[in-house]
Amino acid sequence: MSDIEKKVMSIYRESAPDEKKLFNLRYVNHVAWTLALVLLGVVLWMSVALIHAENQRHALMTKQCADQVFKGEIDTACLKSVRSRDHWWQHLGYAMTHLRS
Repeated sequence: MSDIEKKVMSIYRESAPDEKKLFNLRYVNHVAWTLALVLLGVVLWMSVALIHAENQRHALMTKQCADQVFKGEIDTACLKSVRSRDHWWQHLGYAMTHLRS
């Protein structure tokens, strides 16, 4: 190799990107995916809570859990197991579209 070629090669080596450090930022992607999964978990948890609350609200409004022994009272055991509508998505749909009661 001539001196000119050595100078050109050394200039090229110095200007080339460091491939070892080029893709070393993997943790940023992990933070984004972790945040997305946590937010998805919170949305699912809130949806389940909303479905249960709407199920109990609808059962109370339609008087499905009236206590048979004490008139005017509510059977709390019935509220835990009542299915006031056929499907869970009906509760979610009603609760999301009727924000004020």
